[in-house]
Amino acid sequence: MHALHCPNAQPPLQHLFTMPLTSLLTFLSIFTLFTCSLSSPLPQSTFLSLMKQSLIGPAMSRWDLSSPTINPCNLTGIRCDIDFNLISINISSWSLSGTFPLGVCTAYPNLQTLDLSINDLHGGFPHDILNCSSLQYLNLSYTGLTGSVPHLSPLCSIRSLDLSNNLFTGDFPLSITNLTSLEVVNFNENPGFNIWHLPKSFMQLINIKVLILSTTCLRGEILPWLGNMTSLTDLELSGNFLIGTIPETLGRLPNLRLLELYYNNLTGEIPQELGNLTTLTDIDLSENHLTGRIPENLCALPNLRVLQLYTNHLTGPIPAILGNSTKLSMLSLYKNSLTGSLPENLGRYSDLVVFEVSENQLSGPLPPYVCENGKLLYILVLSNQLTGNIPSSYDACTSLLRIRVSNNQLNGPIPEGIFGLPHVSIMDMSFNQLEGTMSKSIGNARNLTSLYMSDNQLSGELPAEISRLTALVKIDLSNNQFTGPIPSEMGNLRLLNQLSLQNNRFNSSIPESLSSLKSLNVLNISNNELTGEIPDGLCSLLPNSLDFSHNNLTGPVPLPLIKEGLLESVAGNPNLCVAFRLNLTDPVLPLCPKPNLRRRLNNLWIISVCVLASILGALFFLKHWFKKPDLLMEQEGLSSTSSFSYDVTSFHKLSFDQHEIVEALIDKNIVGHGGSGTVYKIELSNGELVAVKKLWTRKTKDRVDPASPGSPGLDRELKTEVETLGSIRHKNIVKLYCCYSSNDSNLLVYEYMPNGNLWDALHNGWCFLDWPTRHRIALGIAQGLAYLHHDLLFPIVHRDIKSSNVLLDADFEPKVADFGIAKVLQARREHELSTTTIAGTYGYLAPEYAYSSKATTKCDVYSFGVVLMELVTGKKPIEPEFGDSRDIVHWISTKICTKEGTLEVLDRRLSWSPYKEEMIQALRVAIRCTCSLPGLRPTMNEVVQLLIEAEPCKSDGNGNGASSFKLKELTNKRV
Repeated sequence: MHALHCPNAQPPLQHLFTMPLTSLLTFLSIFTLFTCSLSSPLPQSTFLSLMKQSLIGPAMSRWDLSSPTINPCNLTGIRCDIDFNLISINISSWSLSGTFPLGVCTAYPNLQTLDLSINDLHGGFPHDILNCSSLQYLNLSYTGLTGSVPHLSPLCSIRSLDLSNNLFTGDFPLSITNLTSLEVVNFNENPGFNIWHLPKSFMQLINIKVLILSTTCLRGEILPWLGNMTSLTDLELSGNFLIGTIPETLGRLPNLRLLELYYNNLTGEIPQELGNLTTLTDIDLSENHLTGRIPENLCALPNLRVLQLYTNHLTGPIPAILGNSTKLSMLSLYKNSLTGSLPENLGRYSDLVVFEVSENQLSGPLPPYVCENGKLLYILVLSNQLTGNIPSSYDACTSLLRIRVSNNQLNGPIPEGIFGLPHVSIMDMSFNQLEGTMSKSIGNARNLTSLYMSDNQLSGELPAEISRLTALVKIDLSNNQFTGPIPSEMGNLRLLNQLSLQNNRFNSSIPESLSSLKSLNVLNISNNELTGEIPDGLCSLLPNSLDFSHNNLTGPVPLPLIKEGLLESVAGNPNLCVAFRLNLTDPVLPLCPKPNLRRRLNNLWIISVCVLASILGALFFLKHWFKKPDLLMEQEGLSSTSSFSYDVTSFHKLSFDQHEIVEALIDKNIVGHGGSGTVYKIELSNGELVAVKKLWTRKTKDRVDPASPGSPGLDRELKTEVETLGSIRHKNIVKLYCCYSSNDSNLLVYEYMPNGNLWDALHNGWCFLDWPTRHRIALGIAQGLAYLHHDLLFPIVHRDIKSSNVLLDADFEPKVADFGIAKVLQARREHELSTTTIAGTYGYLAPEYAYSSKATTKCDVYSFGVVLMELVTGKKPIEPEFGDSRDIVHWISTKICTKEGTLEVLDRRLSWSPYKEEMIQALRVAIRCTCSLPGLRPTMNEVVQLLIEAEPCKSDGNGNGASSFKLKELTNKRV
C-alpha cells in the first residue's frame, strides 16, 4: 500500500494539545477520512465526491451527489455489474482539469475500466492506479501527464494500455513486457522519453494485437523477432530513429492490417515478403531512405486501401496491377525516382481519393479513370515527364479540391469543364505545352484561390467571368499568348495577392479598377502591348512589386514611382515621360511636352515645395551644427565629432536625411527598449512618422553594460536584419528605409506602426479585435511568411515568430518584424534547409528543439500556429492555468476532441461572435501547424490557402461555415 505523502508535514503531537478545539476537530476529521481511504474501502459515493471536488469542469454537474441514497451506478460515465459492483469509470472528453484523487482501487476493487483520456490532469502518473489488480482497460491519453512512468507490473490483468499523447520523460517503461495479458499498447507521441531500444522481451506479449510506439525516441534496428508476434494487427513505429532494413519476417504476421514505419532512417529495399500480408489495408513507409522497386505482390494485395511510400529513393515503375485494385483510396508516392507509365486503370475499380505521384520521372499519359467513382479529392502529378492530353474525363471530377499537373510535357487543349470545377481551390497547369483558350466556365470555380497557367501556349481573351472568383489570391498566366484587354472586372477580386500577366499580348489600357486591389502584392504586366497612361491610383499599392516595363504605355510616369526609385519598372516604354526630375541620378526619360495648365501648376507647386524644403533643411542644419552643445550631444550617446559621421545604406527613396534622424534621438521620443538597444518614434518635418531602432555597437555596449563586454552577436544581428529586410518588398513585412552606421551606434529606420504589436493588442487590453480583424491579421502574417519561405530565390527562416514581433499599422494590417536572427537558406531540399543555432522564444519553439538544434521553415510554421492559437483563444502561449510545463498547444489538445471542449477554448471576449465556425476552422489550421512531427505540418503556402477557405465572409453569419471537417479529424495524421 502506498503511503500518503503531503508537502506540508502534519503538526507534531505536542501541537495538537495547543490547537483550538474547532481546528483540532477539523484536522482529525480530515485525517480520519484520508487514513480510512488508504486502509479500507471508501464508500462508493465518497470517492465520487472526491472526484467531483478534485476534477473541475462544467461536465461534473452531471453528477448529483446531494442525496445520501444516490445510486452511483446511475451516474453518467459509471457502469456496474449485475451485483452493483462499480466496474467502469469513463469520463473521457469531459474537459476536466485537476488531479485524480487517491483511493480509486480501495473504493472499487472490481474496477475493470478507467478512462480519463482527453482531460487536463495535473502532475505525474497517478500511482494509486497500480493497486487496481482487476483493471483491464486503462486510457490516460491526451491528459498532459508529466514525469516518468512507474513500474507497471502490478497491473497484472491489464489488456489495453493507452498512455499516448502525453509529456512523459525518463526511461521507457519496459516493465510492460511483464503484462502478458496485454492486447493493446499505445505510447504514441511521447517524445520526451530517453533513447531506448526494442528488447526481445516484447515477445512475451503473446496476445498483443496493437503495438503503437510512434514518436517515443525508439532507436536501433527493427529486429527479425517481431515477425514472431503473430497476433499483431497494428504495428506503428513511425517518427523514431530506426535504422537498417525492414526485416523480411514482418511478412509472417498473418493478421497484420496496419503497418506504419514512416519518418525513420530505414534503408534497403521493401521486402517482397510484405506481399504475403493478405489482411493488410494500410502501409506507410514514407520519409525514409528506401531503395529498389515497389514490390508487385504488395500492390496486388486484395485489401490494400492506403499505399504511402513518398520521399524515399525508390526506382522502377509503379506496378500496373495496382490499377486492378478494388479497395485503393490513397496512393502517395511523391519524391522518389520512379519511372515508366502510370497504371492505365488506376481508380477504375476503387474509390480513389488521393492520387499523388509528384516529383518522379514518370512518363506517358495521365490515367483516364482516376475520377471514375466520384470520390477523388487530389490529382498531384507535378514535376514528371508526362505527355499527351489531359483526359476529357477529368472535367467530370466535380469532387476535386486540387489539380496540379505542372512541370510536365502535356499538350493539347484543356477540357472546358476543368475550368469550372466547383470545389477546386488550386488549379496548377503551368510549365507544359497546353494550348487553346480559357473557358468562360471558369466563373463556376467559386472556391478557386490559386490559378497557375504560366509557360504554356494558351491564347485568346481572358474571360471577364474570372471576376466571379472572389476567393482568388494568386493568378499567374505569364508566358502565354493571351490577347485582348485585361478585364476591368478583375478589380472585384479583393483578396488577390498576385497578378502575373507578363509576356503575353494584352493590348488594352491598364484598368483603373486594379487600384482597388488593396491586398495586391505583385502586379507584373510587363512585356505586353498595353497602351495608354499608368493609372495614378495603382501607386497606392506601393511598396509592392509593380512592373509595367516593355509595353506601349504613354504619358507621364506617376510621381510615387519616381520617388521610390522604381523607374526600372517602366523601362522599355519609349513614349513615357517625366513631368520633372527629382535629381540628376534618375535614369534619363524625356520631359513631358507641353503640360496643360493644371499639370504645370502642379509641377510648379511641387518644385516650390522641394526648393523651400531644401532651404529650410539647410537652415535647420546650420542652426544645430553651430549651436548644439557638446554636453547635450554626449547625453544623447553621441560625440560632437561623430554625430553626423554615419555611413548610409538606403533601400528606398528617402524623404529625410541623417541629420533629421540623429537630432530626434532624444528621451521624449523613446517608445521602447530591447536587449540590443532603444526604439524611438520620430516625426519628420514633412509630418511622416518613422521608427528608429538604435543598436549598440560593441564599444557602446561595453560602456553601458560592463558585465557583457563585446557581444559579437550584435554586429551579426545588424548585418542580418539589414541584409534580410533591405531586399524584401512585401506588404506584410515591415519596411526598412535605411541603415545608418557609425562607430558609436547603428540606426535602422523603419516605417512606423501606430497600433503597436499584436501581443499588446491581444493581451494588454488596450484595444478590442473582433474575429474578422483577427482573421485578417492571421492571413497577413501567413502571406508574409509564405513570401519568405516560397517566393524568394533562397528561402528565409525568421526563427522568432511571435505576437510581439507582429506590428500593426493604422488599419490593423500586420507586418512581420525583427529579423535579427533570421537565416537565409541557400539550399534546394527542405531537409537541408536548417540552421544549427537554437533561437526563438519559449512558448513558440517547435518541439524538435528538444532533440535537435536545427531550425527549418517548419519551425516558423509551428511558431505561426502558436500565434494563431493566441488569436483564436485570446490566451498567452504560457498561462498559469495550463499547469507546470504546459503550454497553449497542450492545453488545446486536451480540449478539442468534443464540440463543447472546442467551444470552450474560443476567446470568451468573442462569445457573442457569429463566427464561431470560422474560428474553429482557424483552430484546425493552428493544430496542424503545431503538429509535433515537422513533416506533418503544412507549408506556409498551404496555410494561406487554408485560412482563405476559413474567410469569415464565407459564413452565413450564424456559424454555418463551409467546413465539413469533423472534430475528430483535428488529431488525424493525414488531412
